[in-house]
Order: sequence, then structure tokens, then C-alpha cells
Amino acid sequence: MAFRIVALCTNCWGCLPLCPQQAISAAAPHFQIEAARCTECVGDYADPQCASICPVEGAIVDAAGQPLNPPGSLTGLPADLSVFSSS
Repeated sequence: MAFRIVALCTNCWGCLPLCPQQAISAAAPHFQIEAARCTECVGDYADPQCASICPVEGAIVDAAGQPLNPPGSLTGLPADLSVFSSS
């Protein structure tokens, strides 16, 4: 059980101090979670602390690759809404 930070990460540093296991490290090109240390905050917090602070939808995923903050969860916009449409 461990989360991963994917390429969508903007290196905002929000998650780094919140991890109770110090499983997050600054690495190029984006932050990384050390799988052996990540407990998904089970036993420490009701919600994963990294995801609770992350401002980027889809930047942190679970072991199955599902985003903890899926598209639309932070903005309230439908996931299929394209802000770049030319209509």
C-alpha cells in the first residue's frame, strides 16, 4: 500500500511537511513518495494528508493508479469540461 506522485505535480512543497511518515522527498522532475514508508496515513489521519493539501487534481494516485483528487474534485467543474475548447 502506497501512493505515488505523478508528473502532474507542480512541486508546490505543500505535501512535504504534512506526511506523518516523512515518505515524501523532493526529486526531479517532481516529488516522490517512498513506497516502503507510505502508510496512506492509516492509523494517523482519516484522510491522506498529501492529498488533502495537494492543489493539483490527479497529481497523487493510489496503488491502482486512481487519482486521490480526481479531475473536477477540487474545482467542482465536470471532468469532461474542456477549458480550452474553441467553441
